[in-house]
Amino acid sequence: MADLGINRRSFLRALAGLLAGAAALKGSCFAPNSWGQASASGLPQPDEPVDATLKRLFGARSFQSGEGKIKLELPLIAEDGGNVAVTVDSSLSMSGAARVSSVYIISDKNRRPMLMKFSFTPDSGRAFIATSIRLATTTDVRAIVEMSDGTLYAVSRHVRVTISGCDLPPSG
Repeated sequence: MADLGINRRSFLRALAGLLAGAAALKGSCFAPNSWGQASASGLPQPDEPVDATLKRLFGARSFQSGEGKIKLELPLIAEDGGNVAVTVDSSLSMSGAARVSSVYIISDKNRRPMLMKFSFTPDSGRAFIATSIRLATTTDVRAIVEMSDGTLYAVSRHVRVTISGCDLPPSG
């Protein structure tokens, strides 16, 4: 076996130094009050209800109907909640003072309702999304388009889920 020039005593000192550094890092980065600060920064809370999510994301702003402006496509019945295809296509303006800046996909009955947020610039050309989502149970899925002037447009579709794709929120 090759001699690495490290004796047992040097190794144990180095190990003790690493453990002390890790303990100090844990205390500063993962302090118990850091979770309380997370909610103030706009991060979701565990098992956040959809109303709390909407208030956290959009404050007191009201939603205008997006019918005719936003096309949300999902299956009426999702055989597997773990892989549900969804497309969002908006005919709203992508340029000018009031243009599409973000599109949110929200599931009313998931543990964390906000599933995705997509940001757009005028260079995007078109506000179109095709992806898949996970749904916990039969629910309404919303597509919310946020304009650069703060206007919100929303559409919703009901999806029946036969096999859950994720944990269910606590009942209550």
